[in-house]
Amino acid sequence: MKNIIILSIVSLLLMSNTPHKYSMLCLGDSYTIGEAVPEEARFPNQAIEILKEKGFAFEKPRIIAKTGWTTDELANAIVEDKPGGKYDVVTLLIGVNNQYRSRDKENYRQEFTALLHTAIAFSETGKKGVFVISIPDWGVTPFAEKDSRSAKEIGAQIDAFNAIGKEVALANGVHFIEITKESRKAATHASLIAEDGLHPSAEMYKHWAGLLAKGVEGILH
Repeated sequence: MKNIIILSIVSLLLMSNTPHKYSMLCLGDSYTIGEAVPEEARFPNQAIEILKEKGFAFEKPRIIAKTGWTTDELANAIVEDKPGGKYDVVTLLIGVNNQYRSRDKENYRQEFTALLHTAIAFSETGKKGVFVISIPDWGVTPFAEKDSRSAKEIGAQIDAFNAIGKEVALANGVHFIEITKESRKAATHASLIAEDGLHPSAEMYKHWAGLLAKGVEGILH
């Protein structure tokens, strides 16, 4: 009996010394899954490393994202994946493929709003723990040179989709992180583009990760 009591005390001490690990759910497309970069270079993964240096331990991010996904495809994937539970941080970055496929902007508004409500439902703290990230501008990449639309036209369309995303995000009281302006630096800085000529490089993702980490640090304090 005495040994059992001692073991129980030791177990409690060990549990009390184990640092709390926060959780992160990331919803999106190629930009969230990190197409063309190693797993550790994805912006969610880089963000938790930055947060670790600040004293916030995180579990490996739960990512539901795939290259090419539009809003409806992401919504269907969430239903199939069944992530379940609640997360300390939830990110949402989606819409570039709606724009690329010339989808209707009002349809985007409806489906993006539904996805945002889903993200809020997965958040442990509701709206406080949700971060919407703006769509980067792929019009400045070498890949865009093959498109019938000019870089200016693509940029204007991206801005229109982002205006909707920001409006919906702010109306629902969640955080909105602007990375589009930074993405346009790729027009003159080749190091910000991955080898595939379309997606961001690890260096670009590092900047996004820094902005996300800063926002997350603000809600965890």
